[in-house]
Formats: sequence, C-alpha cells, structure tokens
Amino acid sequence: MSTAQETVGGESEPWVEVTPDAARRLLVAAVDAFAERGYHATTTRDIASRAGMSPAALYIHYKTKEELLQRISRIGHEKVLEILRAADGAGGSATERLAEAVSSFVRWHAGRRTTARVVQYELEALGPEARAEIVALRRQVDAVVRGIIEDGVATGEFDVLDVRGTTLAVLSLCVDVARWFNVEGPRTPEEIGMLYADLVLRMVGAAR
Repeated sequence: MSTAQETVGGESEPWVEVTPDAARRLLVAAVDAFAERGYHATTTRDIASRAGMSPAALYIHYKTKEELLQRISRIGHEKVLEILRAADGAGGSATERLAEAVSSFVRWHAGRRTTARVVQYELEALGPEARAEIVALRRQVDAVVRGIIEDGVATGEFDVLDVRGTTLAVLSLCVDVARWFNVEGPRTPEEIGMLYADLVLRMVGAAR
C-alpha cells in the first residue's frame, strides 16, 4: 500500500501542507521508494518516475536526494511530536496521559507504517548536519514520554526504578510496530494501539 493510501483514524496526510503539488508528489514518491528499496538503493530517477515527472523536474524542488529524506524525516518527527504533546496536554492522570500517548503513537506507526519505516529507520543515511536536526526532534519526543513517566512516579501511580531506560523501552516498543505491522493481519491500528497502551501501563506498574 502506498503512502498516499495510508489512513489512520481519519487523520490527514502528513504531507498535506507541502506545496506546491509537485513537491508533495515527490515526497510521497520518495517515501514509497525509500520504504521499498532503501535510501541507498533508490535513485532520483526512481523517485521522479514514481511521481510521474522527469528527473530534471525533481531538482527544481529538492537539491539532493538527502534533502528529500531530511524533509520526510522532519515532517514525520514533527507529526509524532504533535501527537504526543496533544496526548500529554489533554490532562488527566499520568496513567491516562501515558495510555493515550502510547495508543496514539502506535496507531500512527501502524496506520502510517510506510512513512514511519522511512522516518524511523533511515536516520543513518543523513549527513551530520541533517541528522543533528532530526536527533534534536527525537530528544523532544523522548522528553514528552519521559515527563509523563516522571509525573507518574512522583504521584505514586508508577513503580519505575529507571525512568530514562523505561522511556527508551517504551519508545522502542512503539516504533517497532512500523516494522512488522501488516494491514492484512488480524488487528487494526486502533486495536494494536490499545494493546500496547495496556502493555506499557503494565511495564510501569500502573494500578488500574
């Protein structure tokens, strides 16, 4: 299934605000190509062909293949950061916020699995400057989840000895959904989200 066909809970495409249309089409084509062939095996000709454009047309919007990957990574990480901040900002107990954060995070990684695989697993293909930008966004993602877990420890809702290690485990568990989720499988993204929320609450020792 292509990126353009992915849906999750009625959410809009992560590229919806990318303009002009040709630039957006190239991003969608690059995501599909990177997910299918890997960044290094994909050529700019492959991307342009998938977008129904000439190779020369790509360079009007993106100077390099790396710039395409950087923009995909930035948009994807900004989206998941938005999702997590919304869950944290919705109020409620730490248990409720962590459950919503994990559920929505997992739903996105399952429902946008093609995009998420590129966003999460092609980081090493970026050069130092571009990678630093994405690493900074990852640290913000980590901070949101870590903050919720710290709140739960402070209120006595969670029994966690190593907050940083637990945060890493939670994020790794959620991100990995993009690697194995199959739309033909027995569970929907929403069901996987609920399952993982329950697993994470058990992990942090939440009383329910």
